Amino acid sequence: MAGESPFGSLDYLYMPSRDVAADTRYFTNVLGGECLFAIDDGGARVAMIALGAAPPHILLTDHLETEEPILIYAVDDLAARRDELRARGVVGRSLELPVGPAFSFTGPGLQRVALYEPTRAQVVAGFVGRHDF
Repeated sequence: MAGESPFGSLDYLYMPSRDVAADTRYFTNVLGGECLFAIDDGGARVAMIALGAAPPHILLTDHLETEEPILIYAVDDLAARRDELRARGVVGRSLELPVGPAFSFTGPGLQRVALYEPTRAQVVAGFVGRHDF
């Protein structure tokens, strides 16, 4: 990892929300962002908001188990990055995101970070334009 960025691009800010529909209206109507999708599926609501000209996009959701947002970075080789982090003492868990496999961990100050390998990037494109709420 010496001399290179340890993570790839910061693609998403996964933000907890107590009321995804109301927060989506705030981020779009008040702040001027664009709602790319708003999905209500399987008991979870998720809305993707483009607030800047480029990522990271904001993902508002009501199914996070804590109040801390998660910084989600794309990496080319998830297994290699996960192994490097584990060798440095980082404890985390593997999980599946709609866009690909991921490794999630929490820093000592409760900062939450996830790395993912975008093996299913087309999933997001399939959600764009969907507005369930």
